Amino acid sequence: MGPGNWPDVLIGMFLNEPLLAAVLAVVVSRATYAYFAAKGGALRHQDVPLPATAAVAAAVPVGLAVVIGAFNGLAWGLLTGVIAYLLRVAVMVDYTTGRRVHATGLRNGRRAEPPPQRAADVIWITGLLLGGVVLPVMALLAALDGRAWTSVETCNVNTGQGAHRARLIELERQGDGIVGWDVAASEVVSGINCAADENETIRPAWWHDA
Repeated sequence: MGPGNWPDVLIGMFLNEPLLAAVLAVVVSRATYAYFAAKGGALRHQDVPLPATAAVAAAVPVGLAVVIGAFNGLAWGLLTGVIAYLLRVAVMVDYTTGRRVHATGLRNGRRAEPPPQRAADVIWITGLLLGGVVLPVMALLAALDGRAWTSVETCNVNTGQGAHRARLIELERQGDGIVGWDVAASEVVSGINCAADENETIRPAWWHDA
């Protein structure tokens, strides 16, 4: 695939798999916040008023909500933003209650006592499950469901046996056509006079063949 085609693949993923896109956004939001907090962010903001810290923590979830909402609708955007922010708040609660060491970001093993700490533990476990179990499983299922994450087009193709129309998965734009994977012939070919094919299914899902 050409580098210019990679954004199309990402856009296709967001359009075709809204749940996968939402989970990915939530996991990235939580992981980056926890990482930078552990690398000194929490220590630098130790004396910053909590409302200010909470407001700063909302910036990335709001941005992700806008992106997800633009691709998949308002409901998906709101859901993504709220969950991403809750996961960040759980990290914040751990630091403000002394259950994470500001200098290292490690949990100190102190038992959760007040309800906010117990809630933070539940959200923390939820974040681990999303990143360690849900996201990999969803990504694997999406990769094997028989749909393309990039454009599928019907083009004129000539491999030496006469011109014919064929369905191609676009790999790269080239000249007045595309280079693509011929779904029927299982080979890379050049195509011209292409038209978008709305059917993104390229083969039966693998679990249907089992």
